[in-house]
Amino acid sequence: MRLQLATWQEVEAYLQRSTGIIIPIGSTEQHGPNGLIGTDAICPEAIAWTLGERHDVLIGPTQNLGMAQHHLAFPGSISLRPSTLMAVLKDTVESLARHGFTHVFFLNGHGGNIATVSTAFAEILSERSLSGGSQSGQSKDALQLSLYSWFTGRRGREIAKELYGDAEGGHATPSEVSLSWAAHPEAVKDATMSPHIAPGGSAQCDAVTFRQRFPDGRMGSAPSLACVEHGQRFLEAGVEDVLEAYRAFLQ
Repeated sequence: MRLQLATWQEVEAYLQRSTGIIIPIGSTEQHGPNGLIGTDAICPEAIAWTLGERHDVLIGPTQNLGMAQHHLAFPGSISLRPSTLMAVLKDTVESLARHGFTHVFFLNGHGGNIATVSTAFAEILSERSLSGGSQSGQSKDALQLSLYSWFTGRRGREIAKELYGDAEGGHATPSEVSLSWAAHPEAVKDATMSPHIAPGGSAQCDAVTFRQRFPDGRMGSAPSLACVEHGQRFLEAGVEDVLEAYRAFLQ
């Protein structure tokens, strides 16, 4: 069930059976010569939409923009400042909490979001604690927040190791490119890449330095190995990994 395709009455009825919601969050940034710029948002969105349809979980709108400043030397990349992303997350969470949602589960597709999202969570919960916490004083009514990155799931990691080994890399990986293609097979790209596996290194730098280190945008990866069939496997594994994590979060 997608929030954007529901009416307010349907959301009100959903809250009678569950106060949990999954919100995909990603980024809009370059993903190498054959990776889609929307990859980091497309991947968690595809998993969330499939999970929501199969398991009666409400899926919120995807947060497509994230922390991507180090990719800004590549055309098409868009980045939010940390303070901007934190403000968006705070307003999103507080809007949902006002309606009675108690468990907000962010399904992440971009490693660069993790520090900022975690800080946003700390700010949200600190403000609630300093203002006196939940009005009822009952722990079951307290706001719970979680950030889970789909690419850390056990099943997905096992498939990536089986298919790609060390060629998985750290950015513009064949696993995420495959999953994005499974979601959008009409957008599959073909590109020549050399070397086959890109050099690795740190992304803790500014945009100019990042492009100097990684001229075609890849980090230790070989996305030429990606294919739609692999992506379908990652989608199924992702649904199982995320469902497991989400159910544990609700307990």
